[in-house]
Amino acid sequence: MDMPDIVNMYFDADSRGDADTLLNTFAMEAVVEDERARHRGAVAIREWWVAAKEATHYVAEPVESSVEGDKALVRARVSGQFPGSPLVLTHAFTIKDDKIVRLEILK
Repeated sequence: MDMPDIVNMYFDADSRGDADTLLNTFAMEAVVEDERARHRGAVAIREWWVAAKEATHYVAEPVESSVEGDKALVRARVSGQFPGSPLVLTHAFTIKDDKIVRLEILK
């Protein structure tokens, strides 16, 4: 699958439950938008990710991706302890200087 290395690192760290490595994929002032909420900066992103993992025990498996310039769109099969599981969600990454500066997770 054609994904930038930093996006591969994100999904690998996510699947291993490795918060430190996952956070290292993001720029210092990165933004994550998920479920109509915005999380800005390392502390907020860590809190968002840890809370989501603990609440749903989700697993995200990339199934399709495309890259255009600094944007990577990854459709991932997300399963866990939440209504409607599994779902296919689009992860829209914006990358700058080999770091994720923005991630938007869409249904």
